[in-house]
Amino acid sequence: MKQKPTLGEVLQAKGVSRRGFLKYCAATASLLALPPAMVPRIAQALEAARRPSVIWLSFQECTGCTESLTRSSSPTLEGLIFDSISLDYHHTLQAASGEAAEAARHAAMEENRGNYLVLVDGSIPLGNPGFSTIAGISNVDMLTETVADAAAVVAIGSCAAFGGIPGANPNPTGAVSVSDLVTDKPVVNVPGCPPIPTVITAVLTQFLTFGQLPDLDHYGRPRAFYGQTIHDRCYRRPFYEQGRFAETFDDEGARKGWCLYKLGCKGPITYNACATVKWNQGTSFPIESGHPCLGCSEPDFWDDGGFYRPVSTARIGGGAAFGTAVAAGAAIGVAAAAMSRRRQQKTIKEG
Repeated sequence: MKQKPTLGEVLQAKGVSRRGFLKYCAATASLLALPPAMVPRIAQALEAARRPSVIWLSFQECTGCTESLTRSSSPTLEGLIFDSISLDYHHTLQAASGEAAEAARHAAMEENRGNYLVLVDGSIPLGNPGFSTIAGISNVDMLTETVADAAAVVAIGSCAAFGGIPGANPNPTGAVSVSDLVTDKPVVNVPGCPPIPTVITAVLTQFLTFGQLPDLDHYGRPRAFYGQTIHDRCYRRPFYEQGRFAETFDDEGARKGWCLYKLGCKGPITYNACATVKWNQGTSFPIESGHPCLGCSEPDFWDDGGFYRPVSTARIGGGAAFGTAVAAGAAIGVAAAAMSRRRQQKTIKEG
């Protein structure tokens, strides 16, 4: 069998400069919260790495996760890393179809036994396996067969990570997450509806560089990206602290960019990197475009999100106790803002 080219050889053939490659390595180290000293190691490891085999399975999903990844502008970190893996099966993107497509999946599994990665987007129906099939194979059977000899599994998007919209009440298909079924392999959850493309590629880069998966939180999410709430890094946070909130989508507060907490923003209880990594090459994210965070990277966000209702009246995550705490924080912000205004007025009068 012909040996696959190294990542370094692929990049050189594509005309990627050494400078551009090192900038990518530095950016990746930063995204993964690694020290600058690790950049040469990342570069050395990636240059020598053979193109890893990746099998992407799409089950009960809307193709939004694939769209998120493929609609990035070029050149990007996403393009750089995805040009350098061997995407051997993806029934939305591959040219092959029918028997030829399934033959490619089986060939990749056989030739890369124990070393390939399985990427999954979409939930898996258990109520009736026939609800979702590919080439006449149920999602349950295809997942079980494909992950048997995989090195690790990455659940892409909230449907694969937590059941997502297909698993929302009343869950007619009996949808479950990947980790509900895969218990004997490492599973990394990259939730979001859809997830940020850079997060997906950073997970793959870490696996290529160090041969291991990133540090995960209690939901199996990479801590480097899901370690802080959106509220922690939101540029509207100062308005929250000042008690300045938009009351409607078209009032003065909304036009001035005030905090969207009262319009149902779930940023205080949603762990994701939207406020820092952003979308479209760092251009923006939902809150920056004037829409409150829906909490899509959290479990059961569709049922418990309480869209457009403040956290204090929603049932998401921490429940009533947490909601009361957040409401109290908002009240403190309002009180602090009022005191500040009184002090300013007093100073003006005394002056």
